[in-house]
Amino acid sequence: MSETEIRIRRAEPGDAVEIHEIFTHPRAVWGTMQLPFPSLEEWKGRLERPPEGAYSLVAVVDGKVVGMLGLRTNPSTPRRRHAASLGMTVHDAWAGRGIGTALMAAAVDLADNWLNVRRMELSVYVDNEPAIRLYRRFGFEVEGTAIGYGYRHGEYVDAHMMARVRISA
Repeated sequence: MSETEIRIRRAEPGDAVEIHEIFTHPRAVWGTMQLPFPSLEEWKGRLERPPEGAYSLVAVVDGKVVGMLGLRTNPSTPRRRHAASLGMTVHDAWAGRGIGTALMAAAVDLADNWLNVRRMELSVYVDNEPAIRLYRRFGFEVEGTAIGYGYRHGEYVDAHMMARVRISA
């Protein structure tokens, strides 16, 4: 990648058009639980009315949103307040160019240093090798594999359940 600056910030309602556009690309749909043909109105609603404990981050390059990461905590579940789940996608044209790394670094910093999250967890399709490598670089480990976890392109696909557990505060 060139010296392109990747800026990470909180997602805003005005980002809905660009986030919607990311989810119109085949790889974004392939690697997530999103359905094809997303609704722009649905994305507007998600960004305008996020649930309590949800943090949506976007990666911006040259003023354009090129990736998104959602981190969801459990503020109303006392026995799971220490845990957060995450999901992420990168615009097809920006895959392999450091966007996922920048988003993950920001999410880990937010979780560790500001939200006091001890356990970050996610699911990832077993055939999404680039994502699995990225998550491993940030300390995530496979805790198990869910057979037939998601339905994609007419077949059931297995997914790894991965987590990063921070022992000390």
